[in-house]
Amino acid sequence: MAEIKASINRRPKKKKINQIPFGVALLIGIIGVGFFMANNSSKSALMWIFGVIAGFTLQRSRFCFTASLRDPVLTGGTSLTKAVVIAIAIATVGFSSIQFAAASKGAAVPGNISPVGVHVAVGAILFGIGMVIAGGCASGTLMRVGEGFLMQMIALVFFIIGSLWGAKDFGWWSKNFMPKQGVFLPDVLGWAPAIFLQFALLLGIYILADWFGNRSTN
Repeated sequence: MAEIKASINRRPKKKKINQIPFGVALLIGIIGVGFFMANNSSKSALMWIFGVIAGFTLQRSRFCFTASLRDPVLTGGTSLTKAVVIAIAIATVGFSSIQFAAASKGAAVPGNISPVGVHVAVGAILFGIGMVIAGGCASGTLMRVGEGFLMQMIALVFFIIGSLWGAKDFGWWSKNFMPKQGVFLPDVLGWAPAIFLQFALLLGIYILADWFGNRSTN
């Protein structure tokens, strides 16, 4: 046994590859693509910049919607769950401000107000099963594809196939399973009660996640 351990310790360690040149080349490529897009469309260049920033943030924070729902069940960790709740709360402030500004001027409320029905539950279950098996949602899959994970590349291929198939048959699903009109809470409850209800639910989920995470670590 001692001889085996000694032989293992004598094995030469693999040299770490210097990734700085790759990083510099990638940065030059990103800037070059940005300038190319800016020559054709400033909006496309702006979207490219925000996409790069979002991708970098996701990769460094390991932010993943799948993990936020999976980790409490598998490991008991809820840090990502609370991060998602905070992100939704911040997005609520932005979207509700834009929508209220439009509604107060008598303009159409921006954004897609999709109807809620059985199709949402069925789609959520199928997507939930798929993203857990694949190991990532849309953002997590794209992030890990950039890191070179082969499994995520396969998942991305079938993600695209499923999306194209769904887009092809969306009219049939819409006609047979989806309600004709969506529910917009500010129209039903008023703006102040609707926003209050949204934040109350998010706060309740955050408190529950925090309690569950502390309970699991004790």
